[in-house]
Amino acid sequence: MERRGREPPPTAAHQVETDDQTALVSKRRNKGGNSGLASAGFNIVNSIIGSGIIGLPYSMKEAGFPLGVLLLFVVAYITDYSIILLIKGGNLSSTNTYQEMVKKTYGLVGYLILSTLQFLYPFIAMISYNIITGDTLTKVFQRIPGVGADNVLTDRNFIILLTTIIFTLPISLYQDIAKLGKVSLSSLILTIVILIIVMVRTVTLSPQVPKSENAWIFAKSNAVQAVGVMSFGDIFENYCRDDNLATFGRFCYGVTVILTFPLECFVTREVIANVFFHGNLSTVFHIVVTVVIVAVATGVSLVYDCLGIVLELNGVLSATPLVFIIPTACYLRLSKERWNHSDNLISCLILAVGVLVMTVGFVLTILHPQECSHGKDMFYCFPSNVSFPNTTLPP
Repeated sequence: MERRGREPPPTAAHQVETDDQTALVSKRRNKGGNSGLASAGFNIVNSIIGSGIIGLPYSMKEAGFPLGVLLLFVVAYITDYSIILLIKGGNLSSTNTYQEMVKKTYGLVGYLILSTLQFLYPFIAMISYNIITGDTLTKVFQRIPGVGADNVLTDRNFIILLTTIIFTLPISLYQDIAKLGKVSLSSLILTIVILIIVMVRTVTLSPQVPKSENAWIFAKSNAVQAVGVMSFGDIFENYCRDDNLATFGRFCYGVTVILTFPLECFVTREVIANVFFHGNLSTVFHIVVTVVIVAVATGVSLVYDCLGIVLELNGVLSATPLVFIIPTACYLRLSKERWNHSDNLISCLILAVGVLVMTVGFVLTILHPQECSHGKDMFYCFPSNVSFPNTTLPP
């Protein structure tokens, strides 16, 4: 079954949405060019992993490390099973896309709800990428000799506008997603570099960092939120601004985010094309829609510089229904098996878990929103605090 339907990173459920839609766009672009297997592979892997892997530590912190690892495997299984249900649902409904299956199962209302969720998830991801770009690259430019605090290169709004005009918008204007193959490959290489930097700093920086209280506790109260937000967070906030290796890592991270942005734009544009233009955009409308999407995302990221609560809400209200609820609800309605068939029972369980995660996650996000530090240096970055290695950090 050809599926539409990202961010949860290998790492979390909600990236399967972008994965499916990126694969779809790769297959559909026959007018502007054909997407080769290698290019499609790089695009899909980049959309799944991308910068999301950098945010895993935050999810582990929220859930508790042992439970976080367990949840990672559980979410991976549910994601895989949901894809299987999409395929089975497509066969039962004689459809070959996510949208067509939902429309045939739940009518126009279901189709519009699905399309709205499919648009919101990558669109908000685009906003977050702009914010990350502004916050990350300004710290990089601050390390350049002669660049003071009043320099335009340290202004996050200027950096966001600059990278949008020079990089993200021109790349997003491509009509053939196959052309992003090399871009995605570059992003994946930089992700590997980032992981190496993080592993090096794990060894060299750990003696200076005090032990956290209850660091190995099995579970924490924010475990439900961790399921919905596994792809967001910035591990580089833990490193000092005068750390040259971490600065290089921030640069790689910023470039990776910039190179992942166009994939999200492809998904949002594809949803609009399907809903309003019957899946086909003329060259003029292609440019207009792309510019409008990028402009709105950029405008929001310039006005709001702390989207922690929005990202968590995006995870529990957009990604969770797309991966946990809608595929199972469609299959249960289409299935002709007995109620006690294993697929029906597992679907009911996943559906219940999805509703639970969405409801509880929403409540916890409102009651306990994610903090916004805006890149404050950790206390151990100051020489006067480094001499207390036995200090214990709060959880």
